[in-house]
Amino acid sequence: MKVTIVGAGAVGASCAEYIAIKDFASEVVIVDIKENFAEGKAMDLMQTATLNGFDTKITGSTNDYSKTANSDVAVITSGIPRKPGMTREELIGINAGIVQTVAKSILEHSPNVIFIVVSNPMDTMTYLTHKALGLPKNRIIGMGGALDSARFKYRLAEALDCPASDVDGMVIGGHSDTGMIPLTRLAVRNSVPVTKFLSEERLQEVAEATKVGGATLTKMLGTSAWYAPGAAVSSLVQSIVCNQKKMFPCSAMLEGEYNLNDICIGVPCIIGKNGIEEIVSIDLSEAESDKLQNSAEAVRKTNGLLEEVLS
Repeated sequence: MKVTIVGAGAVGASCAEYIAIKDFASEVVIVDIKENFAEGKAMDLMQTATLNGFDTKITGSTNDYSKTANSDVAVITSGIPRKPGMTREELIGINAGIVQTVAKSILEHSPNVIFIVVSNPMDTMTYLTHKALGLPKNRIIGMGGALDSARFKYRLAEALDCPASDVDGMVIGGHSDTGMIPLTRLAVRNSVPVTKFLSEERLQEVAEATKVGGATLTKMLGTSAWYAPGAAVSSLVQSIVCNQKKMFPCSAMLEGEYNLNDICIGVPCIIGKNGIEEIVSIDLSEAESDKLQNSAEAVRKTNGLLEEVLS
């Protein structure tokens, strides 16, 4: 199985590293616009193969999409990252043009590819990819919810003072500081609701810390995070390549699900060899449903900024 990653920055390189270390793909191709940058990242990663015990072949390319031909999965990380104080929405003017060009270039050489969109604002870039390519909706996946849920589980484990493997939970809604909806009501520790262990006040603190998880790291690091995004992408890619049919909250094109239409937003999905195998319907409370509708309205406003790009 062949995986293409567009963007050799910190996120793209982390994606390639985690995919290679898990050793489920035969080949990973990294593409970047900067001369020799992807080639250098690929060479550096390949020099870890004997140390980390993987056989995945990693190659780099400077803007030559012919080398991505016949990819099974393509990950789009390209675009500028967030800087401190910058919202994901402020990136749209620059990143929309980049994502549209990249997606079309990949599809030209890999007509059966499944896309995973990472570039921000992620829900809007996923929507743009749908509109630009016109592919079946199962073949375009926005990564955000998988990352947001991992951050939610980190915060839950922190609050519970327990191993992260003890907890499970998910975040739906838009991949933004205000649009995320951590489902605290449904979160569990070894099948026991976390509401048995944590007060409503503490759970609200967990939810708020989750929602600003990306902004918190951007402020600390001076740029967007990369380890957790790379790990989230690698998990999605593995579920596709190995047909694991794992459930992840992902930004999916909705056509009536959750009473939403013509929008990409985070909802639970089964991810397998066909990409999004199923959009899972869960019973939301009235408050959770209201939050999802409000989140969708915010995403639609950002989508409205695409009119100039799509016209």
